[in-house]
Amino acid sequence: MSISRRIFCTQAAEFFTAGIILPRTLGAQTSTARPNVAAIDHGRVLTEAQNYLTISPVPITALACKRSPGTLHDFYSEADDYWPNPAGAYVERQGAANPAAFTAHRDALLDLSIWVPALTAAFVLTKEERYAEQALRHLRAWFVTPDTSMTPDLLYAGIVLPAKVGRFEGILETVHLAEVAQAIIFLADAEAFTKADLDGLTKWFGAYFEWLTTSQLGGLARDQKDHHGSSWLLQTIAFTRLHLELLPNADDAPLSELRHHYKSVTIRAQINADGAFPHELTTRNPYRLSLFNLDMLAAVCLLLYTPFDSVWDYDLQDGPGMRAAIARHFPYIKNKAAWPYMADAMYFDDLPLRRPSLLFCARAYARPEYADLWKTLPANTDIPALQRAFPIRQPLLWVTRPKP
Repeated sequence: MSISRRIFCTQAAEFFTAGIILPRTLGAQTSTARPNVAAIDHGRVLTEAQNYLTISPVPITALACKRSPGTLHDFYSEADDYWPNPAGAYVERQGAANPAAFTAHRDALLDLSIWVPALTAAFVLTKEERYAEQALRHLRAWFVTPDTSMTPDLLYAGIVLPAKVGRFEGILETVHLAEVAQAIIFLADAEAFTKADLDGLTKWFGAYFEWLTTSQLGGLARDQKDHHGSSWLLQTIAFTRLHLELLPNADDAPLSELRHHYKSVTIRAQINADGAFPHELTTRNPYRLSLFNLDMLAAVCLLLYTPFDSVWDYDLQDGPGMRAAIARHFPYIKNKAAWPYMADAMYFDDLPLRRPSLLFCARAYARPEYADLWKTLPANTDIPALQRAFPIRQPLLWVTRPKP
């Protein structure tokens, strides 16, 4: 059953419209700020989606941990950079991850965020229902079916033993649901999408939005001046947009409030006048986290844009804004050897990957050199630590406008 959706009235077509007709050869494409993402990613998307067609859902109810203070439905994870200490509480040890830390829920959610968008992108390209049906199997298991669905909060995420409550850092583990929310918007066009799916998914993501915006842990994540704050902002915006797309009478006031937060808080707290992210530069992995933050803020600008209020062009009086941030980082994505700060402690040689911020900013600022670089970079990685800092894998779902 197809569900009609309201197209968010302030959404700009120029930022979301992308042709799905494939050219005869990719080699014929010239330098452009608006590359044909459908053509570029066509083979990759279908190869990935084909691999995921037979994978069964793995909801968190299938991954129990005896140390969890919650129920089978409660997301639970332990900080893997903390290790046992004979003197008492666990202590932070930078470097290799603690293999005894429970991360199965985090890893399963990451898998979900890889499988569902890939299957959805294949559905967008081919209109074959089998891809949508498989994506919906996963979504139902995680968010709709009462026996297997996850509780819409993160009370027990990122725990440092022997504590029994989570930390705001745990909210970073669901940042990949932003792309899952983008996927759901397209799946609403599938024949397999039912009224029960509509009700269940809007209820779950609405409840999780409420928790993120009203809980103490959500408030702590919101107020961080680094990628944690960006993660909170991207998630809340994505879930608001999902609500607006699926429910014709939904209130769009939260989106205006989040736009105000970006303009009045995020830019000032996170971006220097020269476009750098100072709070990422003091970490052990400044390059990885700077690019991670750049991607999230570019996605924030894309989702917040309206023809009447372009956050892409919003700058503070002393200079910082998204334009400055991409201009600052572009040379270091193009030539990592030019990075003027400390190299990452781990996986520096495996970066930068195909950053979605390059594509989004190319379109926003009419800068073909950003898109040209984006096309040359590797689209995938098998390194879990890098996957967790790569929030958008299917840009087709972000630059294509869903049909009315």
